[in-house]
Amino acid sequence: MTQQHPITPPPELVQQWWEQADQYQDDPKTYFDYVATEAAQWGADQELEACLERILNTCDAEQLRAARRPKPQTLNSIALQMLGTIERDAHYLPEITDTIRRALESLPE
Repeated sequence: MTQQHPITPPPELVQQWWEQADQYQDDPKTYFDYVATEAAQWGADQELEACLERILNTCDAEQLRAARRPKPQTLNSIALQMLGTIERDAHYLPEITDTIRRALESLPE
């Protein structure tokens, strides 16, 4: 039997989002956008979990979760990819060298 995933967030969670949005109280648009974004993400996560439960026996749920909620690349991993491009193709585009510079400058001394 599959677990029910509610479509409406619990009141405690909504209250938490409003409290977190207080940091934007001087900008009403950002204040409301923050809560709307949190609610949309929560709803999308609920939908994903419901889908994962349905297909758990037919495919790898962790692979699906990783594909639908990828981790953002770090500046260092992007810089290493760009460095590979420079080494392979000898492309010295400003966005490549700027990213590599920012990555290197962000490293601790």
